[in-house]
Amino acid sequence: MKLSRFKILLPLVLIFGLNTIVAAQNNSKADPKETSQKFAAALFYIENFYVDTTQPAKLVETAIVNVLKELDPHSAYLSKEELNAANEPLEGSFEGIGVTFQLSKDTILVVSPVPGGPSDKLGILAGDKIVKINNEDAFGSKVNNKWVMDRLRGKKGTSVHVDIFRSGRKDLIPYDIVRDKIPINSIDATFMLPGKTGYIKLNRFSKTSMEEFYTSMATLNKSGMQNLILDLRGNSGGFLNTAVELSDEFLDNGKMIVYTEGHNSPRQEYKSTEKGIFEKGKLIVLINEASASASEIVSGAVQDWDRGLVIGRRSFGKGLVQRPFNLPDGSVIRLTNARYYTPTGRCIQRPYEEGVEKYYQDLYDRHERGEFVHADSIHFPDSLKYYTPSKRVVYGGGGIMPDVFVAFDSTQYTNYYSDLIRKGVLNRFTLEFTNSRRASLLKDYPNPAAFKKNFVVDREMIEAFDQMARSEKMEWTEDQYKRSETLVQYQIKALIARNLWDLNAYYEIVADMDETILKALAVLNKENIFSYLKKSAQ
Repeated sequence: MKLSRFKILLPLVLIFGLNTIVAAQNNSKADPKETSQKFAAALFYIENFYVDTTQPAKLVETAIVNVLKELDPHSAYLSKEELNAANEPLEGSFEGIGVTFQLSKDTILVVSPVPGGPSDKLGILAGDKIVKINNEDAFGSKVNNKWVMDRLRGKKGTSVHVDIFRSGRKDLIPYDIVRDKIPINSIDATFMLPGKTGYIKLNRFSKTSMEEFYTSMATLNKSGMQNLILDLRGNSGGFLNTAVELSDEFLDNGKMIVYTEGHNSPRQEYKSTEKGIFEKGKLIVLINEASASASEIVSGAVQDWDRGLVIGRRSFGKGLVQRPFNLPDGSVIRLTNARYYTPTGRCIQRPYEEGVEKYYQDLYDRHERGEFVHADSIHFPDSLKYYTPSKRVVYGGGGIMPDVFVAFDSTQYTNYYSDLIRKGVLNRFTLEFTNSRRASLLKDYPNPAAFKKNFVVDREMIEAFDQMARSEKMEWTEDQYKRSETLVQYQIKALIARNLWDLNAYYEIVADMDETILKALAVLNKENIFSYLKKSAQ
């Protein structure tokens, strides 16, 4: 009976996505007796004859996960629950109460309500502490980020009750918050730098990125922007089509942006159109070792067409395209089906033949080789050499190598500074400082520009900060303290600005000590470089 039922169920499963499966079978030379039938038989024997009770669904899931690991580092299995969480940043929204929070001493501290969100509309303020959620205590060792999100997020239109402690109020303040759709911004910052230079920091390529980009460009154009710095450092990628659309804004009509090709995926080309809104101004793209995938499409297209300069450090090296395939239970496999190539024909994907562990250890190996500090420690074989229209040499085989290298300044990032981050001292100090003086700070500094110009991290603040650091039993040498002192002071000021306003204010302040941004501004002043690029691109 069980065997007959199994024989009936298996074909029903295979009917799912029939066209895709039939097409794949037509292209496959594998003997079913050695593949699908063999797996089905093994699963049947385990389920029906194994000594103990089994969980067939879990076994299948484990098998899928391990099979994908054998293929490449980026093919992956996502359960239905994991899929929703993974898609949130790329979809550009989630459903919840609309607050940015931070855990401070096992307490949920509201860093800021999302403007226009449910919490903002009800008057919840930055600095409020959520001490109860649906009458359950929301503090103590049980509280972590997942615990909070499991209780505050939920379907649009549903309600959650919270009790809030607010400084200066004797009693807790009750709120019934109706959840709504909350936007997730893909642009962290937009502001003007010296020399009529606009700055945009893009953290991912999501469905809303282009709409955000147009808004940012409109803001910068009103401020008289002539040059643009596009910051893709730390951007791990996102949607291929969004990367193509963004590249299109910088290139004139008919230029190849990227093409994809795989064993079972015919070549597909993506070219620029006539619609670009920034095709003439000076353009610089910032990248580093954490810039991947879609970031490399944009920086590769800009570099290959001599449209602008790429500045920073060698990018991650992810040139594989994943296509999602739905499974019957709502889970998904994201299967690598093609590689992408830059306009000159470069494949940016770095090698992964030695396995996933070795693949992800590559960044550590780069650090050990001194690549983050010395550009001449990076060696490319002549077989990976390509030429731009101006005959500039560019290389494939493992990330985008920038036109201008900027070393990682390891002198400031001491163990002392790392411990300040790890133990949350910087965040805790700046939150407590901001919350105890919020009204007076906003009175003295009504906007981020006034704060940036006039606020000073004075000796008294540093002494209070040191006292908090020592209370965490941190140990450091005088040398470490001196090396990190300027960085710490900038971080204190920038984090206070973030707590008062938003991430944009934070980035405006740290830009003054950001070596890569400072290098980009210096390069922009070298007119001969951009004249050369402009001439060669024509």
